[in-house]
Amino acid sequence: MITFLKYFSKNYLLFLLLLFNINQLFAQEKVLESSIKFDSIVNKSLTPTTNIKEKHNPKIATRRSLILPGWGQAYNKEYWKIPIIYGVLAIPTVTFFYNNTIYKEARFAYDARYKAAIIGATNSDSTDYFSLETRYQKADINAIQSLRNAARRDRDYSVLWFLLAWGLNIADATVFGHLKDFDVSDNLTLNVRPNFDIATKSPTLNFALKLKNKKEKNNWIAR
Repeated sequence: MITFLKYFSKNYLLFLLLLFNINQLFAQEKVLESSIKFDSIVNKSLTPTTNIKEKHNPKIATRRSLILPGWGQAYNKEYWKIPIIYGVLAIPTVTFFYNNTIYKEARFAYDARYKAAIIGATNSDSTDYFSLETRYQKADINAIQSLRNAARRDRDYSVLWFLLAWGLNIADATVFGHLKDFDVSDNLTLNVRPNFDIATKSPTLNFALKLKNKKEKNNWIAR
């Protein structure tokens, strides 16, 4: 009986020691797990987000409009302006080809009439004269010359208008590219406040203009 009690007491102590060690292991695992969770939360908070909005660059809009009309407006997300731009550019383009055709016809007719006049007779052997249309054969040579000069002038003006329209397209993309970051909502306000000037002993008005940039703090201009 005494031997059994000694054996039981030794095994019981070993059993208690084993339970204590198991509890320690579980406690360490819980501490380790909590530290891992904490580290993951910290890492997520410190990791930079990839969905940061890219800053709008007006220079990109300028370069794109310089390369292709309407491309800068597309970068500014003003797609409704693209048909207007191409419509404006189409007018001088069509007039250029039209006036260029008239100029070539009038130049050819003037040269043919001039050579026929030098020969001295319209019924002479001049293939250029007889290949002309009836209206050019019967028209006065000075009128043909005036038509030729006017068509050449209008053709050159068409090129100028085309370049001007392209320049306006670049200017529009640049200006609205700079204004893209500014807030045009109700945050842009003008407040009028009555005041009393002690020095002059007269009522005055204070104007407070609130300018807000989307990426900057509010700016106040008071007068």
